[in-house]
Amino acid sequence: MVQIRTLAPQVGAEVSGVDLRTLDDAGFAQIYQTWLDHNVLVVTAQDLTIDDFLAYSRRFGIVPPHPSKTTRHADRPEITVLGTGKFNPDGSLNEAIYRRGAEGWHTDGAYDEIPFKATQLYALAIPDSGGDTLFASGYAAYQAMPERLRRRLDGVAGAFTYGGRRKAQALLNPEDRDRAPVFHPIIRTHGETHRRSLYFDPGKILYIQGAEPAESDALIDELTALMIQPEAQYRHKWQVGDVVIWDNRCSYHKAAGDYPPEQDRIHWRTSIKQPTA
Repeated sequence: MVQIRTLAPQVGAEVSGVDLRTLDDAGFAQIYQTWLDHNVLVVTAQDLTIDDFLAYSRRFGIVPPHPSKTTRHADRPEITVLGTGKFNPDGSLNEAIYRRGAEGWHTDGAYDEIPFKATQLYALAIPDSGGDTLFASGYAAYQAMPERLRRRLDGVAGAFTYGGRRKAQALLNPEDRDRAPVFHPIIRTHGETHRRSLYFDPGKILYIQGAEPAESDALIDELTALMIQPEAQYRHKWQVGDVVIWDNRCSYHKAAGDYPPEQDRIHWRTSIKQPTA
């Protein structure tokens, strides 16, 4: 029997007792609405092939290949394989791969003209300790914004690139680096829930459009400080077979980056976009 439980007061819900391989349209509609209501959805105890995982991901939208070509699955470019290739040929730890997603709170795909609607992971191998993923609500961040800041940023866009101000582009091939920035509103109205959220990523934003450099930096610092509200977080401890999807339009996440590097923490990942027509 399908069971749904809330994981944290403002973000996160879990679904159990369902087989995603045989989920009918009515069952998917319930899962989809639960995801919209809670920003992050965990479906437990799945046994999926790569084609099963892709088929389920495509029920949420379009699944394009991720721009990081070196970590794409060899046969399914729409799948990113996370957690493999951690060690360099000399045996040293490749920090860019090991700590991928752990450098700070972020939202996925803000560097794209059509940003990622969602990201979904399927857990294949989990370490004995550590390796959690943390989530936070962008709706709560918007609610925490002082009124003067809401007025200042209402209708204002940020300029975003893959590496942001730090130009952290080690996971991109050279020909894919240094793309022109794209612009997205800092205060975003969700296209399906119609709720307002802070759409922000301190690791990918270059500047606030129309602001002088000093003001832009000050605004970015202020947004960075308030984007994570302590009462609006959820920390996921992975189990093999977990499928977790989060809404990049209204949430932030980061990997804990704390598991023993000699152990495996491997996921398949899909990046999902909203259809344009």
